Amino acid sequence: MRNLLLSFTLFMGIVLQAQEKYNIRGSIKDASNGETLLGATVALKNTSYGSVTNEYGFYSLSAPEGRYMLAISYLGYNTLSQEIDLNQDFNLNFELEPSATSLNEVVILAENTDEINIKKPQMSVSKLSSGTIKKIPVVLGEIDILKSIQLLPGVTNNGEGSSGFNVRGGAVDQNLVLLDEAIIYNTSHFFGFFSIFNADAIKDINLYKGDIPAKYGGRVSSVLDVRQKDGNSKDFGFSGGIGLISSRLAAEGPILSDKGSFLVAGRSSYAHLFLNASEDFKDDKISFYDLNLKANYELNNNNKFYLSGYFGRDVFNLSNFIKNNYGNATANLRWNHVFNDKLFSNLSLIYSKYDYQIILDFIELDWIADIKNFNLKYDLKYYVNSKLKLDFGASAITYNLNPGEINPTTETSPVNYLKLDTKRAIESGFYLNAEHELSNKLTAQYGFRVSSFSRLGGQNLSTYENNQPVKYNQELGIYERGTEVDETFISKGETIKTYSNFEPRLGLSYQLNDDQSIKLSYTKSTQYLHLLSNTASVTPLDVWTPSGQYIKPQIGNQFALGYFKNINNKRYSLEIETYYKTINNRIDYIDGSNLIGNNNIETEILNGEARAYGLEILFKKHKGNFTGWLAYTLSKSEQRTLGGIAGGPGINSGNWYNTPYDRTHDISLTANYELNNKWQFSSNLVFQTGRPVTYPNGQYTYEGLSIATYSGRNEDRLPAYHRLDLSATYSPTQRADKKWHGEWVFGIYNVYNRRNAASISFNQNIDTGLNEATRISIFGIIPSVTYNFKF
Repeated sequence: MRNLLLSFTLFMGIVLQAQEKYNIRGSIKDASNGETLLGATVALKNTSYGSVTNEYGFYSLSAPEGRYMLAISYLGYNTLSQEIDLNQDFNLNFELEPSATSLNEVVILAENTDEINIKKPQMSVSKLSSGTIKKIPVVLGEIDILKSIQLLPGVTNNGEGSSGFNVRGGAVDQNLVLLDEAIIYNTSHFFGFFSIFNADAIKDINLYKGDIPAKYGGRVSSVLDVRQKDGNSKDFGFSGGIGLISSRLAAEGPILSDKGSFLVAGRSSYAHLFLNASEDFKDDKISFYDLNLKANYELNNNNKFYLSGYFGRDVFNLSNFIKNNYGNATANLRWNHVFNDKLFSNLSLIYSKYDYQIILDFIELDWIADIKNFNLKYDLKYYVNSKLKLDFGASAITYNLNPGEINPTTETSPVNYLKLDTKRAIESGFYLNAEHELSNKLTAQYGFRVSSFSRLGGQNLSTYENNQPVKYNQELGIYERGTEVDETFISKGETIKTYSNFEPRLGLSYQLNDDQSIKLSYTKSTQYLHLLSNTASVTPLDVWTPSGQYIKPQIGNQFALGYFKNINNKRYSLEIETYYKTINNRIDYIDGSNLIGNNNIETEILNGEARAYGLEILFKKHKGNFTGWLAYTLSKSEQRTLGGIAGGPGINSGNWYNTPYDRTHDISLTANYELNNKWQFSSNLVFQTGRPVTYPNGQYTYEGLSIATYSGRNEDRLPAYHRLDLSATYSPTQRADKKWHGEWVFGIYNVYNRRNAASISFNQNIDTGLNEATRISIFGIIPSVTYNFKF
């Protein structure tokens, strides 16, 4: 009884203490267009009480009764201050004025440099947002977000003309790419020359290279979270641009008595018009288009609904040779609900599809394939107090992966009809994450994710002799397909294989002073889907396959340590991070593997392991007419695959070898100079160590044939990659009462015409009989001009 009374007294003391505090909650928006602002700071001056808006612009904070000065700030906006007598709960919505008028430009920002982010434990994250700094130079004048993030440390790709991106030595498929929460499986147009993201429709982009928040799952290297704009809730407006390859147009405005807004943005290329001008290519077509849609409606202060979608497609037709079209389609219906001053929720129903079709006229073949998934997720944020915030939620994703149906296009076609097995699976997860200010100097972010993956039936399942889908032929010294002994149909109601994983996350930040902090993070993540590709970069032919009886999920563990410093009153900033990452069950391919039209893909692969480690440095200048940053990465990325139950020495004799994504040195220097109100200049200087490749190291003659021998996997490298880009933006003087605003962007990509090697092939010269190497380069010097407008 005494213990019970003591517990009750302590509990009542906590309750009474809590009752002495009051809550402030609301939303922060852009005053010019009504867009909600993610990451805006709301703080009570001269206190430790503060909050940051979530991805929907919502904030909540609690503090003891008293009179305070409330300050609302966001990078690129004028700070707003308001005195408040906190003697009750308040619902306060604010609108911040932009610090400068601009077109819909894209600007790269590292982690926000104010005090709360020096203190915040989140690290290894970069952000792109619409802002006021001119666009960086890009190929053919096309704004490309994916090319832009590759100027940040730890992010690369496999060279010009390759799609996707690589983060900290990881593969393209190890990145989770989300557009308004919908999964994007192919992020490229023109086979990698451009990304699918139309900058006119994009609001915020966050790239998590490590320290991945617990609400994200399914990939082991990074998360790229892209959010579309909500649309202007103040006025109707149009924006767009006219370039050499494509043009863009976006319309936005209020709907339903200013209770909501809409956005419609489109982009289309017309490169085929230049092809058709030539008699040799008059029947050919190379084009792409994007369509972004979004609408929202605020029912009341506690309920808001969103509907968004994306549709994009590429068409590549070369007459009498190949026809190819592929694209993404997504849709998302969301409901934001505020339960009270402390609890916020978001319920999403998401659909995503990626499909492609390839018609090869020369062998009379038609191949169609697709991936579909539905995702139901419920996320909640609970503001316990000014020191503790909780994020928790659950999700379930259904996968329907159709690797292909191959049809002959004529009766005389040498190709037979083939329907590959559709693979079905369901992935579920629950997460809990806490951001906890343990003291004035130490802040922690800790939590976990529990994931489960079930490979479902509805297909034939093969079994192999000695349970070996791959076996080692000792006599020939090669790996070959295992001996199939049985094939059984598994009904849709059965489960083939289930995996479950516990994924802890931890981040710590120790603030040395107001301008310096040290951060530490650990992330464990699981990836259940695998991209089957033995090429250097993603192609539309690549096939995704789920984990199952013979293919295990990838398990990633990453440690990171960083030092962050603001210099000279936040005019400069310095970020230094080092990381170490391991990945188990990374798929590797046996020599001569056949991935095209293969119903038993487990006979072509072995499970291996990968590791990557490195040092990243980012030095930035934020203020003044001259701004920019220097990014440097020193890294190593390796893979090893032992023989395992298949026997034999493994791939590359079981030794570690460089992955195709290994770059020893990666340097980028980006500079922006504002000469005056009319002229702004930008430049990029990029240097990368060449991509690892495998070269022949000798040859021998057998029965009159010359046969090449090769070095170990990826022992050689392409020549180093480097280039310089320049651009100039001219903004004519505009009258204050004129609604039309325009600007001209002039650019030169690869100024000194560096012929960077995309690949090097070795062949025998027919005329001389000598062996020779041929370098293939994609881009030389490319000038461009683009006209952007807004009204």
